[in-house]
Amino acid sequence: MTQSVKDRVYAAAERISAERRPTVSTVRAAAGVSNADATRYLKEWSEERQAAGSRLAATPAVLLEASARLAGTAWAEASALADERHTAVEAAWAQERKDKDAEIAELVADLDRLTEQHDTTVSGLRTQVDELQAQLSALSGELDQARAAEQEATAAATDAATQLAAATARDSALQAAYESLLARITPPGTGANQHTDNDAADQGDGDDPGAGNPGTLGDGGQ
Repeated sequence: MTQSVKDRVYAAAERISAERRPTVSTVRAAAGVSNADATRYLKEWSEERQAAGSRLAATPAVLLEASARLAGTAWAEASALADERHTAVEAAWAQERKDKDAEIAELVADLDRLTEQHDTTVSGLRTQVDELQAQLSALSGELDQARAAEQEATAAATDAATQLAAATARDSALQAAYESLLARITPPGTGANQHTDNDAADQGDGDDPGAGNPGTLGDGGQ
């Protein structure tokens, strides 16, 4: 059931009075009412409370003493309960703080370990990069040397081809000059066949010595 504005102001005033004297501003904020309603009903609440105090003053001393003892007992029990709750809350807070500190310490340790691993990994990668750069520089030097050797070999091959072409041309010119000279010094009508016939005739004379000297053969018969 929705409370009226007056009930809300009275309830707020009761709660606040347990700790300090209620004011219009504190009641207005606690009850969520306007400044005029807070002023009006807080005044009524104060008057009713003062009237109740006046009636209480007319109460017999025995009842007042019993009420005081009852209030003291209730206050002591409330204080003890509050102390117990405070101790429990404080212990829970201390345990929670201890757990948080342990968790933070674990996170810091993990962070340190990860940082160390990261540094080690970065150092290893830098070493690999340096090695690869050194290998790349060496390969670049070898490539330059290979290109220079290739250029030299190409130039040597070109020079050799030029020399070979020149030698071939010289051989062709010498062969042509030799054939021309041979044609000029060989008499007409002579050749390889004539030399062959002369060789055959010389061999016939050797087989029959008398055939070439008939006079000598006749003298022997006489």
